[in-house]
Amino acid sequence: MDVPLWAWAAVLAVILAMLAIDLLAHRTAHVVSVKEAALWSAIWVSLGLAFGGVIWWAYGARAGGEYYAGYLIEKSLAVDNVFVFALIFTYFAVPREYQHRVLFYGVLGALVFRAIFIAGGSVLINNFAWILYLFGAFLVFTGWKMFTHRNADMDPSRNPVLRLVRKHVPSTDEYHGQKFWVKKAGKWVATPLFTVLVLVETTDIIFAVDSIPAIFAVTQDPFLVFTSNAFAILGLRAMYFLLADLIHRFIYLKAGLAAILVFVGIKMLLLDVYKVPIWLSLTMIAACITIAVVASLRATRDHVPPQPPEPSVPGRPAGPASRDGVDTAANPSAEGDDTEVAAR
Repeated sequence: MDVPLWAWAAVLAVILAMLAIDLLAHRTAHVVSVKEAALWSAIWVSLGLAFGGVIWWAYGARAGGEYYAGYLIEKSLAVDNVFVFALIFTYFAVPREYQHRVLFYGVLGALVFRAIFIAGGSVLINNFAWILYLFGAFLVFTGWKMFTHRNADMDPSRNPVLRLVRKHVPSTDEYHGQKFWVKKAGKWVATPLFTVLVLVETTDIIFAVDSIPAIFAVTQDPFLVFTSNAFAILGLRAMYFLLADLIHRFIYLKAGLAAILVFVGIKMLLLDVYKVPIWLSLTMIAACITIAVVASLRATRDHVPPQPPEPSVPGRPAGPASRDGVDTAANPSAEGDDTEVAAR
């Protein structure tokens, strides 16, 4: 697909403009209500679907179908991100009014890293066509692993990135509004919000390892891979606030996502044997996620959500962190008048 440079520039301009509007709308910390999240979700989904219509009009039904298939794959896998984000926010007792800021910068970083992954993947595919079979085998393995470990619990305290941050980054246990860094006793220290941002970012990078090859299974065009990924990711924040309180009910979600990964993996492995029509790919992906969600909601319609225990110290729920000499538990006065809160 021959995409002119101005089209790339126009897409990036639209993405940046929408991010700026979103940041302006949430410039003050507040709890995002379900109504507000639903409105923003409708805006992001409408934008993504409308862009697919432009692709369909400009480049034909095949390109449009490939965009929508990639968009649907990324949107479906993003629901699993929501589950992990909810665990991280609960673990660190992040106040709801600060969660949007973390997710905003998380999505911004996700767009950058995914662009890098897509560019790298395109170069590899153009130079080593056989790597598509490696991607396919990896997706089948990942789908099987997701299915067999679908009931496993995630423990953020065992995350090696968290241990690395706590060991090497001077930090404080107290939240200071939406600040990621504060000045305390003459030195800059990270707030728990910074640690949460690092975990959110690394989690999304891990998820990208699955989602990027999955989209390459339906199209190898870099423009379609990037745009379908980007427009799906833009709505991740609104999706989180819309689904966070329901995520415990999606008990069959991982089984549905596993089926999608296995399907697109097999599709990639059969590239030289049988080319799966794009309409069949769209139907299979939509059916897997729809069946998983509907079956989950029906099975848990009388389910009472679990109430997670409140950590005794907000932002420090799982053992001591390295403080590089700044320890408010041992020295309460460190949280007093010598704290200069500043944005960074």
